[in-house]
Amino acid sequence: MRKTRVRFAPSPTGPLHMGGVRTALYNYLVAKKAGGDFILRIEDTDSHRFVPGAEEYIIESLRWCGIVPDEGLDASGRLAEVPDERNPHAPYRQSQRRGIYRKYAEQLVEAGCAYYAFDTAEELEKERAAAESAGQTFIYNAATRGTLRNSLNMDAAEVARLLEERTDWTVRFKMPVNTVVAMDDLIRGHIEVNTDTLDDKVLWKRADELPTYHLANIVDDHLMEITQVIRGEEWLPSLPLHYLLYAAFGWERPEFAHLPLLLKPVGNGKLSKRDGDKMGFPVFPLQWTAPDGQVSRGYREDGYFPDAFVNLLAMLGWNPGTEQEIFSMEELIQAFSLDKVGKSGAKFNPDKAKWFNKEYLRMRSDEELASLFMPILKENGVEAPEGTVREIVALIKERATFVSDFWNISWYLFKAPAEYVEKDAAKFWKPENVEMAHEALLNTESAEAMEEYIRGREWPIGKVMNCIRLALTGSSSGLAIADIMRFIGREEVLNRFHRAEERL
Repeated sequence: MRKTRVRFAPSPTGPLHMGGVRTALYNYLVAKKAGGDFILRIEDTDSHRFVPGAEEYIIESLRWCGIVPDEGLDASGRLAEVPDERNPHAPYRQSQRRGIYRKYAEQLVEAGCAYYAFDTAEELEKERAAAESAGQTFIYNAATRGTLRNSLNMDAAEVARLLEERTDWTVRFKMPVNTVVAMDDLIRGHIEVNTDTLDDKVLWKRADELPTYHLANIVDDHLMEITQVIRGEEWLPSLPLHYLLYAAFGWERPEFAHLPLLLKPVGNGKLSKRDGDKMGFPVFPLQWTAPDGQVSRGYREDGYFPDAFVNLLAMLGWNPGTEQEIFSMEELIQAFSLDKVGKSGAKFNPDKAKWFNKEYLRMRSDEELASLFMPILKENGVEAPEGTVREIVALIKERATFVSDFWNISWYLFKAPAEYVEKDAAKFWKPENVEMAHEALLNTESAEAMEEYIRGREWPIGKVMNCIRLALTGSSSGLAIADIMRFIGREEVLNRFHRAEERL
């Protein structure tokens, strides 16, 4: 049996969508479980859609998620350009491999599986317009290629002249006539398609001397010995062509698996950046600044832990068959299999994403969370001993979803309130409540003793305690008064109460 080798081959056309990260993750899990290799390759054959910085963004996103390629990156963490022991198939950027592909396109022409096409863009547009006016759809295939400008309809001398003089010709695949292509997908099962419904796709373009995705990915997957191609379902319509290309070359075909789409939180349709902007959640792993200066939110910058993000993605389309929802990367590797990936789209739930992060926050040690909280305290002008911060984190982390929540939950443990919630003050800061609270504070040393003092006099415990809480926190909500008093001390408690008396 061949060693398992899978690849993630995104295009550098912008930020990596979370659906793309999930594709990388599933490939990685398959490779690691089988003791195989996970390869990163950049498919940049469409030079018109190239976006500066996108390649670096892809690499950094995978690094943040802990999805580490076995092959494709050099020692500096950049895409490998020179072959070495770790990266024998370098370069891994398709634009740097352009010299490889033309010979394979020519090989298909010589075998009668492809042909040269000399139709101009204007000529093809006229064909499309004519078909549309007749209520039809133009397809460049066996039904039309006999009347179009290609090497199938020209003598050898004319073809040779045009190949020499023209720079806008292409190589197209010659789709067989009325042939059933029988295919097997690891997720979707058996599929059959008749070739008469397919067009003769362009494989190579003389204009930029670059292949299209269809030829490049087949050639590279073969040369890189890929055993499973795991990609999004948007590539499912291309599967018949890819099957036929492998057959035309006489190469061993990898197994294919087409992953379901990530769907909008409400309704059908693919999850898009627009959905995230509209509903207030990120769809990219990292923040992205577009060339025009527009900034898109990222899970990292929004405060998500990378392992929570990875766990979230794993569960979007995959069902382990148990009640377990929290998985470490190692647990995912052991449990994951493609036969448990569903066929239908997976609806994204932003609230579930927050739930995952909350669970992972709770699992973090108090020491780690304290170290993450310390810079936030510094930003807010607070210097506090690490031991104190660690104690506070232990007290508040059950209430938080993100580390950034810590400040909102606990700021009054570090600073006295400068303002008081108006509706809370109107409800609880009444003369009789203030008088009872003042007496209780002066005559007791701890919150427990104070509560016992209030109950012993049969005073309304809720009114008195909320009056005190208002003075300490600026509102009637927050941590238990006993915890607040323990951290700020009795002297500060009295100072804050007197301050509230002056202001309210």
